[in-house]
This record gives sequence, C-alpha cells and structure tokens, in this order.
Amino acid sequence: MTSTPLDASNGPRSARSHLQSPHSSDPLPSPSQLHLRGLNAAQRLAVVHGTEADTAAANAAQSTSSEAGGIEPEAEALLIIAGAGSGKTNTLAHRVAHLVLSGADPRRILMLTFTRRAAAEMTRRSQRICAAALACAASENQGSRGVTRRHSNPAQSIQWSGTFHGIANRLLRLHAGAVGLDPSFTVLDRSDSSDLLDLLRNELGFAQKSSRFPRKATCLSIYSHAVNSQCSVEDSLKRGFPWCESWADELRELFGAYVASKQKQNVLDYDDLILYWYYLMAEEAIAPEVRRRFDHVLVDEYQDTNALQAGILLGLKPDGCGLTVVGDDAQSIYSFRAASIRNILDFPQHFTRPARVVTLEQNYRSTQPILAACNAVIDLAEEHFSKRLYSLRESQQKPILISVEDEACQVDYVVEQILEQREAGIDLKKQAVLMRTSHHSDALEVELSRRNIPFVKFGGLKFLEAAHVKDLLCVLRWVENPRDRVAGFRVLQILPGVGPRRARGAIEHLTRGAFSLRSLAGFRVPAAAAQDWLPMCDVLCELGEADWQGQVGLARRWYQPHLERLYDAPHVRTVDLEQLEQISGGYPSRERFLTELTLDPPDASGDEAGPPLRDEDYLILSTIHSAKGQEWDVVYLLNAADGCIPSDMATGTPEDIEEERRLLYVAMTRAKERLHLLHPLRFFTRQQHRHGDSHVYAPRSRFLPDSVLPYFERQTHGRLLPTDGAAKAQDCSVDVGAKLRNMWVR
Repeated sequence: MTSTPLDASNGPRSARSHLQSPHSSDPLPSPSQLHLRGLNAAQRLAVVHGTEADTAAANAAQSTSSEAGGIEPEAEALLIIAGAGSGKTNTLAHRVAHLVLSGADPRRILMLTFTRRAAAEMTRRSQRICAAALACAASENQGSRGVTRRHSNPAQSIQWSGTFHGIANRLLRLHAGAVGLDPSFTVLDRSDSSDLLDLLRNELGFAQKSSRFPRKATCLSIYSHAVNSQCSVEDSLKRGFPWCESWADELRELFGAYVASKQKQNVLDYDDLILYWYYLMAEEAIAPEVRRRFDHVLVDEYQDTNALQAGILLGLKPDGCGLTVVGDDAQSIYSFRAASIRNILDFPQHFTRPARVVTLEQNYRSTQPILAACNAVIDLAEEHFSKRLYSLRESQQKPILISVEDEACQVDYVVEQILEQREAGIDLKKQAVLMRTSHHSDALEVELSRRNIPFVKFGGLKFLEAAHVKDLLCVLRWVENPRDRVAGFRVLQILPGVGPRRARGAIEHLTRGAFSLRSLAGFRVPAAAAQDWLPMCDVLCELGEADWQGQVGLARRWYQPHLERLYDAPHVRTVDLEQLEQISGGYPSRERFLTELTLDPPDASGDEAGPPLRDEDYLILSTIHSAKGQEWDVVYLLNAADGCIPSDMATGTPEDIEEERRLLYVAMTRAKERLHLLHPLRFFTRQQHRHGDSHVYAPRSRFLPDSVLPYFERQTHGRLLPTDGAAKAQDCSVDVGAKLRNMWVR
C-alpha cells in the first residue's frame, strides 16, 4: 500500500503559497502590524486569515502597507497543520490577539483546549501581545503628535476560554432548561462515576455471576467509548474490549440503570457534559441562540477530538466562517479515548467552501538531523497531510539507534548515558526515558533506585485520585448536592463501624427526609459509630451555612482524626489536604471549586508511587502518551522492537498500526539535542518449552525499515554480536569437528 499524503497546498491556499515556503522571501509586516514581526511567513498567514491584513498579504506585490484592521465576515474555515515544535500555541495566541486588534469583540471569541492550563496560557499570551501592540501604537502616536494616550487592553475582556468540558458546564447551566437539566447539577469525576457503576452492578446482581463480569473501571471505559464515538455497545466491545463481548446485553442494562441513577441524583459525568452540549447544538430550535454568542471559535489540538466534539464545532459554525482549528494529524494518538484522526483529515471537506489549510513546518525545538529522521518515519504513513519539518539548528549528531543484547544491556546503556550526560552539564530534569507501556521501565526503575538516581514517573495517581483527597472533596460535594449518592456513600463509610449496608440505609433515610442533611441525626447507627455520628452531622450542616472561604479548612479539621486512623503516612497526606485548602482560596464559590477541579485536576500528589521527592534534580520517566506536548534535551526510547512498538496488543487493524507509527513519531519529536532509540534483540520470558533459552527474539520496529537507517547512527552496546552478523570466535573447550573428522580416519 502506498503512502497517500494530503496535499495542503491545493485549493484556496495555493494563491498565497509563496508566503509559506521556508525558502521564499519573507515580507515584513507594516509598522501597524509590529505584533506580527516575530512570526515566520506561514505563521503570519494563519494569524491574519479572515482580516483585511489577509487581503493585503495575498496581494503583497501590489501593497505592503495595508492597515491591520477589519474582519472579513465570509472567510472560510481555517485548518492550521502545526508540525511538532512549530510554535502552534504562539500562533494561536497571535491569531486571537490579531482578531481583537482588528476589531473582533473579545467577549464573542471562544477558545477551546484540552486542559485549563493551556487555556489560561493562551489567554495570557493573547493579552500580552495585545498590550505590547497597543503600547507600540501609543508610542508612535506620542512621537508624531507629542501626546501620550493610555489605551485599555481589549483582550482583557476575553471571557470564553477553557476546556471542552469546562465550557460545556457553563453553557449547560445557562441553557439547562432547554435540555431538561436542573441548573444546580453537580459533576462526577471519573472515579465517582466508576463507583456509581460499581454500586449498580452489585444491585443488578452482575457482580455475583458465575463468570467474571467486567470491573467498574472497565465498565466505565466501555460506556465512555460508546458515548464519545457514537457507536453501539457491541461495536465498542468489538473494537476495544473483545474479551467482554459476551456481556453486551448485561452492559446495556447496566448503562441504562447508570443513566437513570444520574438523572435521579441530578448529576452529570464527564461524558454527559459533552453529550448534552452535542444535543444542544443538534437541536435547531436551540442551537442558533448558542451560535449567536460567538463570532470566532478557535480550537487547539483538534486531532484529539472525538465525534461528539467535532459535531459540536460543526453546530457552532455550520458554514465554517469564523472557525479556526489547530492540530497535527501525525500526533493523533488517543483513539483509546475515542479520538478520531478522521476529524482532522476530513476537516477541509466538511464545509461547502473547503477550509483553507496552512502548514507550519519550521521547528523551533529539535536539531535538523533529528527532524530528518522524524520526517523519514512519518513519510511512510498511509495517509497524512504533506509536510516536511525543518530547523535552523544544525548539528552533526544524528539520532542514535542502539542494538543491545537484552533488556539488562538496555538498562546498562541508559544509566551510563544518563550519568555521562549529567557530568557533561545536562541536568537530570532535561533528560527523559520514554516507553510505549508503563511496565517497560520496570528493570530500569530498579537500577535507578539501586544507584540512587532520583526519578519521577508520569502516569501515576493524579492529585484528585488520591483516596484522602477524594474523601474531603466528597464531604463538600455532598453538602453541595445532598442527592449525590456516590459522595454520601463515601463520606458515611469514613466513620468507624459504617459499611456499605449501613451507608445504604442512611442514604435511604436521607431520601425519606427530603434530602435534608439535618435528618441524618435521627438515623440509628451502630455503637462503633455513635461517638462520631453527630459531629459528622453537625459539620455537614455547618458547611451548608458557612462562608465559602472557610469551608475546606472546617472540613479538613473534622476529617484529620479519621485520616490518621485510616491511612499510612498521614503527615504526607496532610500536606495534600493543606494544598487543597490553599487552592480553594482561588475560587469564588463551592460550586466553582468542585466543578473546575473535577474538570481539570492538578497533577501532584503525596499518594504517588515512591517516597516524596527530596531531590532538586530528578530524571523523567514517562509513557509516550504522557509525554505528548513535552520536550527534553536528551530522550531515550526503550524497546524500539516489534511487539513493543508497535505493541503486539495494538496491531489488530491497519488503523491501529498507523497510530503506533504516530506514537513513535511523537516520542522522537520530544528530543531537542540528542535522541537514543534502543533495540533489545531478545526479551526474557517464563513461558517457553524446556529446550528454549527463556528468551524470545524481536526484530527492529517495522517503523524503522532499511530505508530510514541512513538518518541514524548505528551502535551496539554490551555483549553483542558485530552489526554485520558475523559470529565472534569463542574459546573452544571441545573440538567436536575434529572428533567427527577423525571418526572416518583409519
């Protein structure tokens, strides 16, 4: 099968393609567009799309002094293909700033990202760019007229910037009645959702079946995949959970009960936020009201969107006018979350007027030899937008492809290189070891610990997944919404002597008491809980009446003795709760605090594997999925062998294999200065017949065929055979050949 690149130069972009070539002349913006001067030609073309400056850029030969003012109301949708390290965040921030400076109402701009941190950074950058441009204009005005005028920064009025889930939460509260919601709904995080599913699977009797029913986390993954990919339970099971296919009918019953229970409790889960927004935009009687809120919609990381999110964007901008999406098809690696690469590949054709495509190819991260190898790997993809990353950072050092005998040799090489680079002045924090699957680093972690090399591994517990943090948050959630059964069930079982049965009885008592938390004081509890029951009831009622700013501290003081009774290392966990109390001070209300923390939690926790970090410098270990968006001076990729990458669990379809290729590409593009790919020739196994040597042998990754090898420096390490395959002579204890020859000598 031949590679099928999508030529981004066809269509509306071709008339302006001279502005995007890295080898063409690079016309500077006029003095009124000084905020564009730091951008390369392709970035500027993306930034000014749909403004009068865009028209000026298209006719640069006739005019180079057009003012950067005015918006073209009928400009087509814009797709920015942003190669790895090409400055996409900077480009998107400049586009927002340019729209505002060109007259767009900042209150009518919607920015969508996948993390709150990214949204906040985008907003801050846009505001800084606007402020700098206005200051420059004021300075020019002072110079020409001798008058100093202060201008307010219109970008400070940007109000709609956040994650898909965060924006959905805001819009659904504004339009709750239109989709049958009570605007006081609360939001379940993933752990709470799986707990609710677990309650229901027990109530329905599925947990007691003779053959093992899927666990709660698996049930939630199946449900989430079916919802976000908009496919049936059967299709989701076939595509991602084939070992659960026999449970399709029971899962459908479980999911029906799950939906009914959420609606009864007035709670939504993550998937509901997107699903309700999707249906809001699909209903033509309601959608125009939402649509009229926004003149411009800008979306980051579009390659990571799922079917629902793509549908929402089409509902917001059916003709594409005012819609900008930024992404890289070569970095689409989240299909297990129902993300679809088809969204970005097919985007230009979604509209009557095909979207304009601008490609960012200049890389500001890596050296040219690293990029040459990355280009060679991704060029073999079956379908992709055509682009060739280049850098002005030259180097003589190619990426290194190291063949090692086994995993032990791989560990030796990586540790030696890490220490060598550290002695050369490259801090541990500037080095990262990446792997396809978390357990690939098991042997390395043991050796790092043995040598006292500090490290942090990404992919462990997140802050809000820590049990003690969830306990405290559930106290606040239950006060916020007494109908929240999952929160109440957890809080009640904090007390000694209260198990699932007694907690269920207390919830039923609360229901009969019209969900008044004061009614819990009349519930009969076992003797073991008697001493703690009324203090719990008192603190719940007090939290419902107290000022928000003191509530987390009040809840923490009540919870502290229970923390010390329930968990090991309470002093470490107390630090997490103190941090939670400090974080709460930045929110105006309990509802905002709970909702925003649920939608985008912080990432640090004393509950992560290993002791608390005591070193100021530490090595980074990360799965490739967790490394996306990061960069390091030196990157080591473990197990560049078939069966590891691509994973032997992810080669079921051609689409799966192509995503594995993109995973390798993402890993390689994290490196700034040096890149090491390690290929163990054999792997230890316990499952082998008695004549084996307890190893299986693995070829080099199929994504590194002979055609890409010229872009690498080849090395070997350890007790290896020479790379030409010739066997080394070994000391001969018994010359069997001579004995055989002598058998026939008389």
